[in-house]
Amino acid sequence: MAAALFNLYADPAECRAISAGTQPASQVHPEVVEVMREIGIDLSGAKPQKLTDELARTASVLVTMGCGEVCPLVPGLRTLDWSLLDPKDQSLDAVRKFETTSTKG
Repeated sequence: MAAALFNLYADPAECRAISAGTQPASQVHPEVVEVMREIGIDLSGAKPQKLTDELARTASVLVTMGCGEVCPLVPGLRTLDWSLLDPKDQSLDAVRKFETTSTKG
């Protein structure tokens, strides 16, 4: 959700977000796909990917979401941690609140 929302509002000539996880699921959570579809973003074809050291080294800024000690450490890379809840197994209304909070920030 975060990467898709960032890419919706960011200038693609300037920056792009890539979504990856330390323990990625086999598919994007159906609740997330549904809520994002409601605002015009199609994540039905999105495939979760593993956050590797190599992938992290391609970043200018690494934004983590509560991954703690298992996040890659890239010396000199600016890292921010956003403490966000996991939308997995949340109701559609709860996931809608994640999206609403993200777009108001």
